[in-house]
Formats: sequence, structure tokens, C-alpha cells
Amino acid sequence: MWNLPPSDSVLHLLSWVALAAQAMTAALAAGRRSMDWMGVCLLGAITALGGGTLRDVLLGHYPLVWVERPSYLALTVLAPFVTIAMARLVHRLTAAFLLLDAIGLVVFTMAGCDVAWQMNVPLGIVIVAGVITGCAGGVLRDVLCNDVPLLFRAELYASVSLLTGLVYATGFALNANGELWTAMTFLFGLSFRLLAIRYKWNMPKFVFVAEEPKEERK
Repeated sequence: MWNLPPSDSVLHLLSWVALAAQAMTAALAAGRRSMDWMGVCLLGAITALGGGTLRDVLLGHYPLVWVERPSYLALTVLAPFVTIAMARLVHRLTAAFLLLDAIGLVVFTMAGCDVAWQMNVPLGIVIVAGVITGCAGGVLRDVLCNDVPLLFRAELYASVSLLTGLVYATGFALNANGELWTAMTFLFGLSFRLLAIRYKWNMPKFVFVAEEPKEERK
């Protein structure tokens, strides 16, 4: 049994940081597309809450996390307004927002695993739920901004989420101390993602170029 109440856990506290971070990075993406304020707020909420919502729907976990905790929804709406007010400053903090995005990816992955584990689903589904929670919001953001989702590029993103979920779920099977294992998994996932950015670690690409048929000679 995972011996750490969700409401008092380190993971719960990190979730607040991750929600704000994802909403703010989405707001910057919306600003680059010259969206109005309503669009900025909607994109922020969809990015921050989309992964968890999709996970809950697929697993039949109700009420949805932002319905159960309306404060999450309020945070994802407020954070984009903070971004708008600080746009000229935060636009220059590329490194800081890469860090925040990495925090969101890792924390949401662990949160997704946590929810699935409490529903007593198989371990493989726990990990998949973590990946969906960690990555789906970013995919929705990129699609709505008419960008190729980061998930489908060569950069290590989904791979970080998958390995983070695997490490975190291993703690369930080992009945490890919840708070300690959460902190260790967070440091592992965050370090992995930041090292991948720093050293440009990429997944192998599949490149296929079909040869054009030669015109038949008359």
C-alpha cells in the first residue's frame, strides 16, 4: 500500500507548481499565435488539465480531478494572466521555462501513475496512465497552436515520461516509502529531461523517401 496520503504528499505540492508551469508555457505559445485573452486562458487550462482529464475519462475515474478540486482550474486560469502581465520578462527566460516544462512532464507522469495505482489496475496500465497524463496536455497545446507535437519529434520527451513512470511504479511494487520514493523519482525524471535538452539526446529517426517512378519512354 502506498503509505502517503495524496492531499499531504510531496507529489500534491509539486502538482501545484506543475499546473502553473504548464499553463504559463501554454500562454506563451498562445501569445506567439496572437490569440486573445480568452484563447490564452483556454489554452492554458487545456494544457495543464488535458492530460489528467483524458486519463480520468479512459480509466473511468470520476469526478474529474479539476471537478473534485476547482482550485486546480482556478490556478490554470490565473497563471496565464500572470504570464500576460510578465510577458516581456518571461519571454527572455527560455531556460527557466524549459525547466518548468520538464517539471510539469515529470510531476504529471507521477500523478497519473498515482491515480491509476489507487484504482488497482495492472502495473502496465499504471505506467500508460502516467505517460498519458504527462504528455497529452502538451500534444493538445501543440495541435491547437498548429505545431507538430513535441511528442512526435526526435527529442526525448515521451521516453522521459515512460521511464519516470516505470521508476515511480516500481516503488509501488516494492512498497517503498512514498515520500522518499516520490522525491527520488522526481529528481531522476527531471535530471534525465534536462540532460536530454542540454546534450541534445534524440530518438533515432525513421526517414523514408520513396523513389519517384521513372516515366516510361514512348
